[in-house]
Amino acid sequence: MEGGGELKRDTSTRFYLESRPLSSRKKTVVTMSKRKVKETHMTVGECISQVQVILRERFCHQRLPEKPVGMESQHKHLLELLRRTAVHGESNSVLIVGPRGSGKTMLLNCVLRELLEVKDVNKNVLPVHLNGLLQTDDRIALKEITRQLNLENVVGDKVFGSFAENLAFLLEALKKGDRSSSRPVLFILDEFDLFAHHKNQTLLYNLLDVSQSAQAPVAVIGLTCRLDVLELLEKRVKSRFSHRQIHLLSSLSFRQYLDNVRSQLSLPQDFPDTKFCEEWNDGIKTLCEDQPVVDVLQRHYNSSKDFRSLHLLLMLALSRVTASKPAIKPTDLLEASRVCMVDSKANILHGLSILELCLIIAMKHLNDIYDGEPFNFQMVHNEFKKFLQRKSHSIHNFDKPVVIKAFEHLQQLELIKSMDGSTAKIQKEYQLMKLMLDHSQIMEALQKYPQCPTDVRQWALSAFG
Repeated sequence: MEGGGELKRDTSTRFYLESRPLSSRKKTVVTMSKRKVKETHMTVGECISQVQVILRERFCHQRLPEKPVGMESQHKHLLELLRRTAVHGESNSVLIVGPRGSGKTMLLNCVLRELLEVKDVNKNVLPVHLNGLLQTDDRIALKEITRQLNLENVVGDKVFGSFAENLAFLLEALKKGDRSSSRPVLFILDEFDLFAHHKNQTLLYNLLDVSQSAQAPVAVIGLTCRLDVLELLEKRVKSRFSHRQIHLLSSLSFRQYLDNVRSQLSLPQDFPDTKFCEEWNDGIKTLCEDQPVVDVLQRHYNSSKDFRSLHLLLMLALSRVTASKPAIKPTDLLEASRVCMVDSKANILHGLSILELCLIIAMKHLNDIYDGEPFNFQMVHNEFKKFLQRKSHSIHNFDKPVVIKAFEHLQQLELIKSMDGSTAKIQKEYQLMKLMLDHSQIMEALQKYPQCPTDVRQWALSAFG
């Protein structure tokens, strides 16, 4: 060709003229290869599908952390306790106490994972998981123990005189030969307080009795959210318990909670599309700095530090992300929070009749006038009649029996509660009642009430009716 140029074909079958020095040719090749890399980007729809898969798995199938955050001393204590049972054959008993969602099961699972990583322990230790909600009596619990220890064939059709004999036989069957070589068993009792309601507390008595004696290396680990759990135990059961308790009281600060939200919503570095990953993570960082979002998360943090409820909130926000709206916006989180924190009592108010709503407003005024003191039907009816005299043209004048019926319906819905212990001797109209709603719930219900008469709304807004 003219100018001494050569016509070359590259791998993508495009033709280009190469009439430049070698150094510039190298630059051209580098530029072309970069362009090819960019061309492998995923579409927005594919990226969003991948985001949904990754984050949904994170929220629904909670993986154990490497180390439990904020409970290092409890982790160390429990690990040492169970190691003594698994390695040295010591028997122990311990209670893990804390509110729901504080991490009791997570702590125990982290300890068991670390314990079972030891080769000899993994071969020998037998964990038995029981739950007070499932094993509702000792017979069901014993069947479950037998199943988890794989001893159905050994027990067969044998008949035992008592629970203790049956348990002793099961533990005996686990021995390899002499007493010292018996396999350690870890009995994990979830909802421990429910086992205390079993007849004579036979299961707890026998498990704790074995853990105190030298029959076999046994550890009994109870998980409960009741602080008074020891008061539920009979004297003979309590005397056999080691009185070791591990308390989990969430010490998570709001800053840590906020950081956790950010990490839960962020995408991993190995996400297929690097550019989209960076944009998503930058968007999440901005989201967590947005003041209305911080306020919403602060409200959730104040009501519950439970990560399960947090995951529900984040899942609802994630469900609003689509290919046309490929990011979580503050409005998504605000809407998700509204769904999560929906007020069931305020929802009941939306289904009340106008008469019942008027009675609720009358009670609200009585609360304001008498500073929250209890009221009776007669007082409410008088207040309602005063309103009718002023606005009789907009509200129908109901007969007293109809008003009583509406009042009773409010009691059935538990929107009002009787304050009298024994109501047999008091006439219905004069039984003292208390309103179970606050000002904000009533006002919110009025705003959303379909076709609420203007007079009724104004009556509610007026200071004392």
